[in-house]
Formats: sequence, C-alpha cells, structure tokens
Amino acid sequence: MNTIRRNAAFLILTALALFFAGIVWFAMPHEREVKSLWVLLFKLVPFVFATEAIAQLDPVWAKRARLHLTVPLCFLVYFTFFVPKIFFYATVHPELYYYILTLTPFLILTFVFNYRLGGGAAHLVRRLSYAMILLMLSGLEDLAYLTVNEHTDPAWATIPEVWTWASHMTVRLGHPASKYEAYAFIVVHVVVALFVLLAPTRWFTPLTDRFRRGGAASRTVAAKAAEKAPAKAQASGDTTTDAPAAPAKPSAQRTPTG
Repeated sequence: MNTIRRNAAFLILTALALFFAGIVWFAMPHEREVKSLWVLLFKLVPFVFATEAIAQLDPVWAKRARLHLTVPLCFLVYFTFFVPKIFFYATVHPELYYYILTLTPFLILTFVFNYRLGGGAAHLVRRLSYAMILLMLSGLEDLAYLTVNEHTDPAWATIPEVWTWASHMTVRLGHPASKYEAYAFIVVHVVVALFVLLAPTRWFTPLTDRFRRGGAASRTVAAKAAEKAPAKAQASGDTTTDAPAAPAKPSAQRTPTG
C-alpha cells in the first residue's frame, strides 16, 4: 500500500494517458486531416499525461518493479503492429499517414521512458518530450518531403505557394499557409523547441516546483497516515504493537542494502 501511495502520481497519470489514448484511438475517426484546433489539442492530451507520468516515475522503484521489461514490449508494439500496418497501407496514403502520426509520439515517449529508466532527471524528461513534439508539429517533415524526394509530378517539382495539405498549420493559422507563412511557422516551432531544450533550468523552476509540491504533499499524507496507525493501535489497547520484542526482531533480521 505504501508503494502505491508513493507512486500514486505516476499510476494516476498513466491511467489518464491510457484512458484518453483509448478515446483517441477507438472513439475518434482515423483521419489524415485535422478538422479543428480543438481536435488537435485533444489528441495531444494522452501525450501530455504520458510525459508527466514518465517524469513522475521513480527510477529506483521502476528497477525493483522490473519496468525495464516493458522496453521490449514497446519494440514489439512498433514491430508487430505499426510496421505491418505501414506495409499494408503503403498504397493507401490517408491511412498510412494516420499510422505514422500515431507512431511518432509513441516513439518519442519510448525514448524518454528509456531515458528515465536509466536515471534521467524528471525535468529533462519533460524538456526532451515537449521539444520533440514541437518538432513533430512544426512542419519540418512537410518541408523535408518536398526537398529530400525526387518528385516527378510537376505539382510537387517546386515548393507549392500554398500548403493546402498541412492541416495542422491550417487549424492554427485559420487558413492554409502560404509558402512563406509555412517557413515562418517552422522556424518559430524550431526556435521554441530549442528554447525548451537549452533555456537555463532556473527559468522553469516555478513550474517544476508545482510538480514537486504536489508529489511531496502526497508523500506527506502517506507518512502521516503511517505514523497515526501505531498511535491508534496503542490507544485501543492493542498490546501487539507495544510488546518490547517486536521492534528488535526486524532490526536483527534486516539485511544490509549496501
């Protein structure tokens, strides 16, 4: 019970991430285009909860719970679900595009999860995760698609003047982005991602302190509950808790941990 209380933030955030991910995957249509800004924001909710859950993960407890065994499971999700889907929908671009959009945040979370399991700091988990999702939303991939491939279609031989297909830009700008608006959109996102990665830690201190206070409060409540239990037992006349031999036995049997 104490273990659950100490890791309550991680468990609750994980449950919320899975719940909202289930809504996005099972209840919402699998569409290539983003219909509105609210749809885009809602689809980011599972990612945010998952990022915060990983940041709250205690690496020491994770090692005891053998959570490193979930790393091969993450690989199997990629290799036995996404890869077959990609091959299957290789000629059906809208479906393929949706699976890639789902795969990319999954890979980001897998990366930061492994980093956290290896002892990475919670604030760096957040920096890495949010910087990478900003890069995903930046439009860099759209620009790369136009520049790294040898297009034979005249419509794509040069960079289009209006990026009508980039719905993730359209819902935020309010209209399809022109070529130069798209360039500015990309630059802004890359700059913000670099800020998230490189800004001094003290600039984020007020925000991280809130998370720390929340975690400390839950641990304090658990500690107080544990302290009150023996007092209640003594007040009710339970002699098993104040027998002189009881405290001595655990310390005699305890093995050194290092």
